[in-house]
Amino acid sequence: MKTIQELKTRIQELSKQAVEFSRKASEVCLSDRQQAKYFRQQAREASKRAQVLIQELKRQEV
Repeated sequence: MKTIQELKTRIQELSKQAVEFSRKASEVCLSDRQQAKYFRQQAREASKRAQVLIQELKRQEV
């Protein structure tokens, strides 16, 4: 089990990843639809992992 600070740090990292992948998807969406689809998928996965960690953080803080 991770400490609260480790969870917060990892949540921030995953959130930044999700934003970066989403930005990349927006940049390439007109020129390379497959690449944009891949980036959107990666953004969704990073966001889901962050949400799982947020739930874990909430459980630990109670």
